[in-house]
Amino acid sequence: MATDTFSDAIREFEHDGETYKMADLTVLEEQGLCDLDKLPVSIRILLESVLRNADGDQIDADSVRAAASWEPDVPDAEVPFTVSRVVLQDLTGVPAVVDLAALRSAADRKGVDPAVVEPEVPCDLVIDHSVQVDHFGSDDAYEKNVEIEYERNEERYRAIKWAQQAFDEFNVVPPGTGIVHQVNLEHLGRVVHEREVDGDQWLVPDTLVGTDSHTPMIGGIGVVGWGVGGIEAEAALLGQPINMSLPEVVGVRLSGDLPEGATATDLVLHITEKLRQVGVVDKFVEFYGPGVSQLSVADRATISNMAPEQGSTISMFPVDEKTLEYLELTGRDEDHIELVREYLEAQGLFGEQEPEYTETVEFDLNEVEPSLAGHKKPHQRIPMGDLDEHFPTLLEEQGVIGAGGEPAISDGSGAAAADSTGSGPGLPLDEKVPVELEDGTEVEIGHGDVLVSAITSCTNTSNPSVMVGAGLLARNAAEEGLEVPDYVKTSLAPGSRVVTEYLERAELLDDLEELGYHVVGYGCTTCIGNSGPLPEPIENAIDEHDLWTTSVLSGNRNFEARIHPKIQANYLASPPLVVAYGLAGRMDIDLENEPIGTNDDGEEVYLEDIWPDTEEIRQTIHDSISPEMFAEKYASVYEGDERWEALDAPTGEVYDWDDESTYIREPPFFQDFPLEKPGVDNVEDARALLTLGDTVTTDHISPAGLFGEDLPAGQWLTERDVPVHEFNTYGSRRGNHEVMMRGTFANVRITNELLDGKEGGYTVHHPTDEETTVFDASERYREEDTPLIVMAGDELGTGSSRDWAAKGTDLLGIRATIGKSYERIYRDNLIGMGVLPLQFEDGEGWEELGLEGDEYFEISGLEDGLEPNAELDVTAETDDGETVEFSVTAQVDTPMAVEYVENGGVLHLVLRRLLTEELN
Repeated sequence: MATDTFSDAIREFEHDGETYKMADLTVLEEQGLCDLDKLPVSIRILLESVLRNADGDQIDADSVRAAASWEPDVPDAEVPFTVSRVVLQDLTGVPAVVDLAALRSAADRKGVDPAVVEPEVPCDLVIDHSVQVDHFGSDDAYEKNVEIEYERNEERYRAIKWAQQAFDEFNVVPPGTGIVHQVNLEHLGRVVHEREVDGDQWLVPDTLVGTDSHTPMIGGIGVVGWGVGGIEAEAALLGQPINMSLPEVVGVRLSGDLPEGATATDLVLHITEKLRQVGVVDKFVEFYGPGVSQLSVADRATISNMAPEQGSTISMFPVDEKTLEYLELTGRDEDHIELVREYLEAQGLFGEQEPEYTETVEFDLNEVEPSLAGHKKPHQRIPMGDLDEHFPTLLEEQGVIGAGGEPAISDGSGAAAADSTGSGPGLPLDEKVPVELEDGTEVEIGHGDVLVSAITSCTNTSNPSVMVGAGLLARNAAEEGLEVPDYVKTSLAPGSRVVTEYLERAELLDDLEELGYHVVGYGCTTCIGNSGPLPEPIENAIDEHDLWTTSVLSGNRNFEARIHPKIQANYLASPPLVVAYGLAGRMDIDLENEPIGTNDDGEEVYLEDIWPDTEEIRQTIHDSISPEMFAEKYASVYEGDERWEALDAPTGEVYDWDDESTYIREPPFFQDFPLEKPGVDNVEDARALLTLGDTVTTDHISPAGLFGEDLPAGQWLTERDVPVHEFNTYGSRRGNHEVMMRGTFANVRITNELLDGKEGGYTVHHPTDEETTVFDASERYREEDTPLIVMAGDELGTGSSRDWAAKGTDLLGIRATIGKSYERIYRDNLIGMGVLPLQFEDGEGWEELGLEGDEYFEISGLEDGLEPNAELDVTAETDDGETVEFSVTAQVDTPMAVEYVENGGVLHLVLRRLLTEELN
């Protein structure tokens, strides 16, 4: 704990007859190191962590001074931040378990006690990303989907159960419980922890990192937490401080009230759009002002959830009376709630704050209107009334139709321009094609029709106002006799079992089910890409007629090919609007002025006729939700059902690897592990594996969804006699590096400009100019001992925090990426795997420099080692000897990040330290 220099800051704190220790920030103020009232709340919490963990070794007195030095014009200072806990979800949690198991195996091979690899901070893994919507629209959909989930993922779940018994402080929330961020908000989050350290009881702020980019949702209750890749989370688990540059902090001043008819989802889409325009990448965001008190904690959490879409590292709210009321509502212990108040008051962290910020943004709640986001980016907000014009314009821009709504003509032959979904004749905007479903039902579909309508995702299922709103709208629609068309795949995936409980108590679940919104699972489902298959006749019609169909979901991500590879346009909306567009059956409609359908008497029904009023929603919530409900549902949160109990998991300290497994395999990262760090050298005679444009997401780099037998990953499984129907998804195979490295840069929508914009995971092998898959090309380059680079535009790696986007990049032999800008988590993950993230100078890019991608590349300036933010020189030389020289900046911000790169990655550094300490 704190060094002698700041020993006075460690004092005793009395509460209800108990004596605790705490790191008192006011002492630093007394010593003249800071003015607490001027420091943003998030910075004060960082400062408390540094102060409490200062040991004179990894964290010294200078670190405390650096954290205390924050001011609006942020000083260039590094802060070692130690979190109080880590949260994992299963798609990133399984790779974390595999890595931890591999670290133990490496220690065991070196003759070191494998238990030296042990989590230093508590960890919760919530299994929520694996359930798929195979069955829907029936009372038994949930049971059938869970049964299939266990069949597909039994081996992965056994590995998780092994970790649960092998590691201390490693808790698992089994399948069918809820979505990680909602479980975190409703149960795991404590705001303040009581912790025993070396025999003493301490009070510490609740802080965390999580292996999902939406971890900042916990900021809704004033907790500092953000998403990291599995690599960085594993390092934090093993006690490694997160070394970060002091962030800029943007204050968003909220004023006004939400108008009648506007939802929290509409609000967050407005804020996401606004903050993307402001530019908050790598920044902390804090909300303050009179409008904060107008928002429920659920509304605040809805906003905080979409911090990654806003671009920020965190988006947090203060802890105030409403926060304590929420803790009470969700079943937290009364004594703990009072402890939270007293501790935060003692630290000056309770209630409304108006500190100094790097930048202040004004936002008036009164300006919010019903909105959606689409067609492929969460910050592309569209007012609801503009959708009827938006969609035809979109199809014209994509070359699907001409100005008159007829199919676009591509070659003068009368054939419609085909896009990547197929090669058949196009369809006019206002025409439909008949489709006979498997059960004999006949439907008609065309451009703009909604094929997936999903109430899903922690963003909105955590918010009773929009969930109850969806239920009341469904009730009103059913009473009018409105029905969802048969071609729409409907689903309801509550974020926790409490949601189902209060919908049942309010007698709204039956109304949702009447329209087809039956519970399909307690997990991310459609939002993570687990929407499941569409009926085969519908998929065939999409291919045959190049249809631009749509999905609408209450999620936070709508990137290309994420929701379903056959659906081209995807829209984010509130749960009530998800139901509304499900009823309409199409997105190219103005629901403000056009009828949503006709009632039993043949009369036109408009959205305003069935939209519930705010007071009805509030009263229903008041009558239907109680603390006992949360206490009951979360009392057995770690137990699981009979399926979980029946899983026969391995035991012991070292995992028993199965060489025949197609799900869990020992990765190559720590095999033949050298005790000497490899360092970093100049890159010579490298080739470009891909040249990419702007906003290449982690979905593009490491897709999570389904894949076929014609791709390298599918070929590898086929060679091992795995039938196609058992392929599962990329996400579920993340414990198998063989599949994941073959799936890297394999998204069906990724566009490699080396192939003149061809979509899919293909590239050119130089110098033969042969077209092949990205993986096969990388293998040829490996055999030729040729290092690789990837060049891209702005926002490289935006999206979900997938460690395999960096792991796969590393395993393909890519030494460096060069982009115009990076999403923070992807950049940090690259560093965590020893890959250099390099950035072009302002105004430059591979296209601006006239590069074709077929050059030889040399990266110099590393002969004497790597420095933080080093400026390096790149030379691109053609076969004819012509050269282009340009400068890049290494996006490696801190000395510790340099250490990671020089060690080949952060886990390599941690393992090297552990082994060296034990062997010496």
